[in-house]
Amino acid sequence: MLLIKCGSCKSKIWKYQKFGKGEVLRCHKKRITKTFQIFTPKAGEKLHCSCGTAFGIDKGSYIKMIAKSFTYSGKKIQKKIVR
Repeated sequence: MLLIKCGSCKSKIWKYQKFGKGEVLRCHKKRITKTFQIFTPKAGEKLHCSCGTAFGIDKGSYIKMIAKSFTYSGKKIQKKIVR
């Protein structure tokens, strides 16, 4: 579970379940477990923190994150490979 925070003011944005390795490029809306700020996203619009910093763009089923406008902490969930 990752805790996504604003890159400028460090306020909490949401908790997110990240599977596998790699960067956080997209946040799928189904995997956001808790939000700390109120958002009313519309497809194609930018999401802003309470301080005014844009950190993502709503793409419908997921949010495309803007690099260097957010930070995260926590542990990613590893995918199990079945052979």
